[in-house]
Amino acid sequence: MENQQFCQSCGMPLQAHEDFGTERDGSKSEEYCRYCRVKGEFPQEITMEQMIDFCVPYAVEHGVYPTAEEARSGMMAYFPKLKRWARG
Repeated sequence: MENQQFCQSCGMPLQAHEDFGTERDGSKSEEYCRYCRVKGEFPQEITMEQMIDFCVPYAVEHGVYPTAEEARSGMMAYFPKLKRWARG
């Protein structure tokens, strides 16, 4: 999985063509998933903390983390490294 891509907003794995969002010109986004990038924009105004709250149940459901507490802790460490949330 060394070449695995992840959405730079929610961390979703980008595996299939349909996983990728779209840019203004209709092309596939190279960095964001279909939920986080639509026609070149983020469809939701959301903070990083709100995104984590939204993603925690999915991460547990899909076995990424065993518990919600571990998911939240892991995401709090990982999300600031994603392009959308990186500061500086």
